[in-house]
Amino acid sequence: MNKNKKVKKSLQEWQQQLTPEQYRICREKGTEPAFSGEYLGMKETGIYSCTCCGQPLFHSTTKYDSGSGWPSYYQPINEEVVHTETDHSHGMVRTEVMCSQCEAHLGHVFADGPQPTGLRYCINSASLKFTEASSESSKEDN
Repeated sequence: MNKNKKVKKSLQEWQQQLTPEQYRICREKGTEPAFSGEYLGMKETGIYSCTCCGQPLFHSTTKYDSGSGWPSYYQPINEEVVHTETDHSHGMVRTEVMCSQCEAHLGHVFADGPQPTGLRYCINSASLKFTEASSESSKEDN
């Protein structure tokens, strides 16, 4: 396991790697419009990783339909893959969720999710990359 190996790039390097929308969301703390994200209705089995650095973040088994308009998960793969900070933007107090490896903005976490955690990780599709599970690749990946 990658024990929080930090990924550091210049803004120019991030701009070259990411689409303009991914850059706006991941590096400038933007948000995609509700009900517009690529992964909102995704039901396939697999892993959602950080679009910036590739760190695995969420397993599809923890994804659920929150009705919020963004892909939602009740827990990350493990506590070490995300970092949270208090966000005071837009006249609200929220908890921002970031990738622990590259500090990409992922979305926000709220305390109104399902059990077993009671959490709702509300994540922008643009900050994620989905890899579908297959019997062969899931054995090779771990």
